Amino acid sequence: MIDPAPFTENQCSYAEKCKTSWFNVAEGGKRGGKNVLQVAAFCREIEFHPNKLYLIAGVSVATARLNIMDCDGFGLLSHFEDRCAVGTYQDRECLYIITRDGNRKIVLVSGGGKSGDEKLIKGNTYGMAYVTEANECHPSFLKEVFDRTLSSPSRKIFHDLNPKAEGNWYYKDILEFHEKQQAANSAYGYNYGHFTIADNLSVSDEQLRQVLATYDKVTLWYKRDILGQRKQAEGIIYECFARDPEVHLVDADKYLQDKIIIANLSGADWGNNTAANTNICVAVTSGFKEVVVYDEMYLRNNTELAHRLSPEDIYNGNIEIFRRATGRYGKMTCFADNAIEFMVVGLHNKARQERLPVDVQMCVKYEIINRIVLTCSLFAQGRLKIDRRCKHLIDAFKTAMWNPKEPDARLDDGTTNIDSLDGFEYSICSIMRKLEQAGRCNG
Repeated sequence: MIDPAPFTENQCSYAEKCKTSWFNVAEGGKRGGKNVLQVAAFCREIEFHPNKLYLIAGVSVATARLNIMDCDGFGLLSHFEDRCAVGTYQDRECLYIITRDGNRKIVLVSGGGKSGDEKLIKGNTYGMAYVTEANECHPSFLKEVFDRTLSSPSRKIFHDLNPKAEGNWYYKDILEFHEKQQAANSAYGYNYGHFTIADNLSVSDEQLRQVLATYDKVTLWYKRDILGQRKQAEGIIYECFARDPEVHLVDADKYLQDKIIIANLSGADWGNNTAANTNICVAVTSGFKEVVVYDEMYLRNNTELAHRLSPEDIYNGNIEIFRRATGRYGKMTCFADNAIEFMVVGLHNKARQERLPVDVQMCVKYEIINRIVLTCSLFAQGRLKIDRRCKHLIDAFKTAMWNPKEPDARLDDGTTNIDSLDGFEYSICSIMRKLEQAGRCNG
């Protein structure tokens, strides 16, 4: 077993309360050590717990594996090293553990992000349950977890989560009730801990400087990810860009002249009668260090004309930008909006007919909020540059707003250009993880 870094006084106090509390919630910023702390408390309790079955879960099985079983080398697999084996129980993935009381315990692994996932954990009674990123899971799944542990002689539930907007359903529907119960009865058993990167003693001063360099300190992400605050998204989304656009604008051809380009990519977004059809072209430099937007297409239906844009019109617009793009930076991969599959296939075939070195693929879309976070991080680190001629995308970044009626959603009422933003995000969808990793390494 690998020993984690020492816990802070704040973490030790929380862990001590876990011994006598049935509901234990760890919230806070990223890299605050929440998972390591929760895993340590969960494993300590399971050693002598009287039940046979236990549950670990996340928005997906993969999330539960990553955050709880592995946990950067400090998870269940490490804690019970040489005393555990991965297997199946009732056709469900599980971990078999020999605990210090000499008994064999079974920890089932489940995903809980979708409606209906609660059916996966029905039929069993669990002694304890640990749900990671609990506020990303479906409410019906979390309710079922509470219900499935009711008859445990030593019931314990563990949740960890990153902060959301103050009005998020998880705070209103779950935490507020237990907070009131705890306030009315000090022996109720609700234990809440708040943690930030300052609580993580495994992070060196140099690593901390690298992490902080990836954030603009006036943004929502700094307040949530670093300070661990519950903040409602409001106002302009890309504050770092809107505050001083000139810092991020370049003559792309001159800027890229002495740089090694490792990827020539584009993102195509299909519009409808009111939306625009866009294609945003980017060049990615060596080591995934920078993303440089060097060209754009923006085709919009004119509602005053009887003629609407046909698929052929849209194909031709994309072919035109493909000619320019491949002429400048060679072979290209275009990731197209997967909402209309026949358009993706049609554009791919059209590029082949025109003998252009372009591979058109359907885009695998990440959650919009994750795409926004990455873009804000790229701006904050000075790693996203835009050619001055890309007027539509520049305007889109300047004016993009949060939706005041829906937490963490972009305003999409026709007053701002989210079509160009979608095109840009599709262009980098295949390399999001590599861009994030490069940011941590070069921060």
